[in-house]
Amino acid sequence: MSVWRSLNFRAGLLSLLILLLFLGFWYAATGATPAAGSAAGMTPEQIEYAKMMGKDVGQGGGNTKASGFPTLGQMGTTAWRQLSNPFYDNGPNDKGIAIQLAYSLGRVALGFGLAMLVAIPLGFLIGMSPLMHKALDPFIQVLKPISPLAWMPLALYTIKDSSISGIFVIFICSIWPMLLNTAFGVASVKREWLAVAATLEVNPLRRAFLVILPAAAPTILTGMRISMGIAWLVIVAAEMLVGGTGIGYFVWNEWNNLSLTNVIFAIVVIGVVGMLLDLVFARLQQAVTYVE
Repeated sequence: MSVWRSLNFRAGLLSLLILLLFLGFWYAATGATPAAGSAAGMTPEQIEYAKMMGKDVGQGGGNTKASGFPTLGQMGTTAWRQLSNPFYDNGPNDKGIAIQLAYSLGRVALGFGLAMLVAIPLGFLIGMSPLMHKALDPFIQVLKPISPLAWMPLALYTIKDSSISGIFVIFICSIWPMLLNTAFGVASVKREWLAVAATLEVNPLRRAFLVILPAAAPTILTGMRISMGIAWLVIVAAEMLVGGTGIGYFVWNEWNNLSLTNVIFAIVVIGVVGMLLDLVFARLQQAVTYVE
C-alpha cells in the first residue's frame, strides 16, 4: 500500500510539473511582443482579414501589441467570467456554460441509455447463442465502421428534429462497443460455472442474472466505458453541425464571434467532463471486478 501511495504521489508531482512547463511555455509564447503590422501600408481587405484573425491592427502607424493567441491573463479572466455565472440565460444564442453542458449531458444520457437497453440484452443473446452470433455478425461488421456523423443527414431527414437527431447519433455510436463487449464477456464465462448451473437445473433467466451477468460484468463495463467516451466525443461534433444548444454549439458560436478565449475555455471544459465520465466508469469497473 505504501509503495502504491508513493507511486501516486510521484505521478502527481510529475503531472504538476508537466502542467507548469506547459503554462510557462504558453506565457512565454504569448507575452507582449511588438507587432510588425500597423494599418499603414495595408489594404482595407488586409486590415479586415487581420481583425477577423483576432489581431489588433493599429491605426496610427506605431508599434502595437500582438493579440492573436490569448494570454494566460485573458484566459483567467474568461474562465472567471464563465464560472462566476454559469447559469445565465440571455436568449437562444447566449446561455451560460452550465446550461450548455446540461443540454449536452442530457442528450448523451438519453442516447446512451437507449443503447444500453438494446446492446446489453442483444449482447447476451449473441454471446449465449452461436447461431445468433453467426447470423448477426455480418450486419454488425457492416454497420460498426460507419462514422456516427454519417447518420446525421439521414436522421435530420427522417426525424426532422435536430435535438432528437443528436440523441439518435449518440445511440448509434454507443451501441457497438457495448454490444461486442457484452457478447464477448458472456461467451467467455467459464464452462465449469455453466455446468454447475445446469447440474442444479437453474432456469435460463436465473442463470443469466446469477451466473453470467456477475462473471461478464467487468467486460460489459469496459464496453460501456468505451461507448461513453465515443458518445461524449460525438455529441460535441453533432452539436456543431445542428446548432441550437449544447457545448458543441457553444464552441462553434464563440468561434463565429471570434472569441478564441471562450473556445479554448470550452475545450478545457469538454476535456475535464470527459475525464470525469471516464473516471466514473473506471470506478464502476473496479467495483465489479473480482480478483482471484
